[in-house]
Amino acid sequence: MSSGHACRLCRAAPLRAVFLDLGSSPLANSYLRAEDLDKPEPFYPLTVYVCEACLFVQLPEAERASTIFGGEYLYFSSYSTSWLAHCEAYVDMMIGRFGLGASSKVVELASNDGYLLQYFKKRGVPVLGVEPAANVAKVAIEERGIPTAVRFFGVETAKALLAEGHAASCMTANNVLAHVPDVHDFVGGVRVLLAPGGVFTVEFPHLMRLIEDVQFDTIYHEHYSYLSLLTTTRLFAEHGLRVFDVEELATHGGSLRLFVCHDGDASKPVTRRVAEVAAREKGAGLGELATYLRFRDRAHGIKWDLLQFLIDSRREEKKVAAYGAAAKGNTLLNYCGVRTDLVSFVVDKNPHKQGHFLPGTRIPIHAPERVAEEKPDILLILAWNLKREIVEQMAHVRSWGGKFVVPIPRLEIVP
Repeated sequence: MSSGHACRLCRAAPLRAVFLDLGSSPLANSYLRAEDLDKPEPFYPLTVYVCEACLFVQLPEAERASTIFGGEYLYFSSYSTSWLAHCEAYVDMMIGRFGLGASSKVVELASNDGYLLQYFKKRGVPVLGVEPAANVAKVAIEERGIPTAVRFFGVETAKALLAEGHAASCMTANNVLAHVPDVHDFVGGVRVLLAPGGVFTVEFPHLMRLIEDVQFDTIYHEHYSYLSLLTTTRLFAEHGLRVFDVEELATHGGSLRLFVCHDGDASKPVTRRVAEVAAREKGAGLGELATYLRFRDRAHGIKWDLLQFLIDSRREEKKVAAYGAAAKGNTLLNYCGVRTDLVSFVVDKNPHKQGHFLPGTRIPIHAPERVAEEKPDILLILAWNLKREIVEQMAHVRSWGGKFVVPIPRLEIVP
């Protein structure tokens, strides 16, 4: 099997080695309105490859990023309290560690609704957001007063922002590098806009954790790349940038936060944590092609276990609902072929998603209050990375004997 595409990192072609084939799926954040239900819905191949030359895991660009992110985008970062706490702690750490203040400039790439920059602004640090989704950027500008450039980021955007006086003493990009089809243009833009002596931080779900915990539902068309320290170090080095520190985070099922500077910046020596994480990746087999080729069988097992559980529950006449109209849930449900005969409805705190239907499965999305009205026997937590937050928020489910179930990394009834 060959994708006909060249590697996004090393440009070797064609990509042949399959990491995981999830069949065909709609765009994970393309939620449907009621009037869309009698219309055709496009599905796209969801086959992830690993480059045999450099071991970069990637999804060919089935749809242009401008189509996915440039229209009405319904992912808003501010609806998770635990994520906001994570961002506020990050701001405190960066101000303390790097002395950011009124004379600094913080630029966030894919700044969404201003969820993070609001905390820098409150601390008196000048900020600029860069966000391609106009409807999301509008919230940042109008509701939080965050100046935001509504455009995709790359070398040309970086040059334009630099000319406008936005050289960044700090740049940050949370969970966006994986969303970029042209990683070289994106990282090249970072090099242009990052001021001498500046620091760039980037967070992304860690490929090692994806493999270890079988987090295949984090694969969807928005995620063009699946990243490790080993591959991103190579990517930054190609653009004169150096990873000088790394943190392992609990967010999104296990993430990395890299600290990056210009290669010639002697003020930022490489910490021992970089070598330690790289060694753990190699110990987990991320330097061997065979590790990636074994992954598909483990994903199949999760699919079978979930389907068996849902089918058994429905045969026992139990009502099943789900929590989290998240992209990862859409991948899981579509891969498993789940429809409303197995999961009656899904709830989500994001009011922009309520009243819509999940792509592909067409399961209706309601506000969380619907759970108390319907009293399902089982609440399937699709946003499993927020399991603790959701169980606390929905603790009343237990009052009628309802149970919480998490599908990944293994089917679990929450104690």
